[in-house]
Amino acid sequence: MPDDDVTPSPDSSPTDWAGSGTGSGRGRVAVVAGSSGLIGSALVDALLESGWRVRRLVRPGSRSTGHERRGGDVSNVVCDPATASLDPDSLAGASLVVNLAGAGIGDKRWTEARKATITLSRTSATSLLAGTLAQSLRAGTVDEGVRLLQGSAVGWYGDRGDEVLTEDSPAGSGFLAEVCEAWESAARPAADAGASVTYLRTGIVLSSKGGALGRVLPLARLGLSGPLGGGEQWWPWITLEDHVRAQLFLADSTLAGPVNLAAPGEARQKDVLRAISRELRRPFGLPVPGFALRVALGEFAEDVLASQRMRPLALEGAGFGFSHTSPEAAARALMHDGV
Repeated sequence: MPDDDVTPSPDSSPTDWAGSGTGSGRGRVAVVAGSSGLIGSALVDALLESGWRVRRLVRPGSRSTGHERRGGDVSNVVCDPATASLDPDSLAGASLVVNLAGAGIGDKRWTEARKATITLSRTSATSLLAGTLAQSLRAGTVDEGVRLLQGSAVGWYGDRGDEVLTEDSPAGSGFLAEVCEAWESAARPAADAGASVTYLRTGIVLSSKGGALGRVLPLARLGLSGPLGGGEQWWPWITLEDHVRAQLFLADSTLAGPVNLAAPGEARQKDVLRAISRELRRPFGLPVPGFALRVALGEFAEDVLASQRMRPLALEGAGFGFSHTSPEAAARALMHDGV
């Protein structure tokens, strides 16, 4: 199944998730869709280290991501949303289902055809998975307390300036807000059938291995980094490590509904990028004007320049402890720990 993030090298070294304080899988079954991208691959590593038995839902003909070589109880199950093909037996015995599937947001210019792909890759995969999970719940072939961690994103809120955004804030406007609303709605059959569904409203995931910083880090290492479109926008950032730890935490939590995945340390875009340049001991300040981004990226530039002051109230209220709470701490982890 397609992923909404950058695929890492299959030979890249996995993060050491041991001792993360997120509990143990104790042989329980987790089914993961969208497991070959940056977030999904790291999640599978973490689940295996925590003792989960993992089933990866993959597209026909998908290549290995290297998890099989690293050991652990992991298997692949073919899933094809294009033909609505998913064997209900693939969910048998599962107590956790994670859906991160979706075509990349910033991989290509937003033509009408690409926007349709971004939307349909999410809604079709989610409808298939949620419908199959609902069927399995009615048949009693999955754990009665099965949890679905359903992908979503900060795009739900749209561009909101200085407004503080919590899980209770309404949806915003714009293409990505529409995508996120449709994405979350597609999971409704699972909730209606009794599954505990958590919507992962993911912020900007920071990692040295790719993702949102994939194009920024090479420039920062050359001393060519600077604010994008002024840099005053609020950036709801979170490190890859904390994002994955939060998912493991939610796997054993009673939290349901929307959950904001962003660090509690609010920061503007320029402060996040400056912290990275400072950690690299490189200059910072070469600005990229908004009009240049619009020329280079088209409509997607409006979302790159969006301001979203998102706070993780649900996670904090449930007692989740973030490893990285400031841009400076995140930058140190990215540059020295390979997060």
